[in-house]
Amino acid sequence: MKVVVNDEAVEVDEQITVAGLLEWLGFPEKGIAVAVDWSVLPRSQWDTALTDGAKVEVVTAVQGG
Repeated sequence: MKVVVNDEAVEVDEQITVAGLLEWLGFPEKGIAVAVDWSVLPRSQWDTALTDGAKVEVVTAVQGG
């Protein structure tokens, strides 16, 4: 199935979860925020399975000032 991650189409396994997708794409475990279909998803819900066509946005925290 296809999902869109940060505006790029990605082909993934049918049963992939948000956590599985993040790991597969190499995102760090900490310091990120995730939204699925325009709704912020708390870390406690990252075991949620994605659906075909889901739009995933991953934002990495940066320090600076």
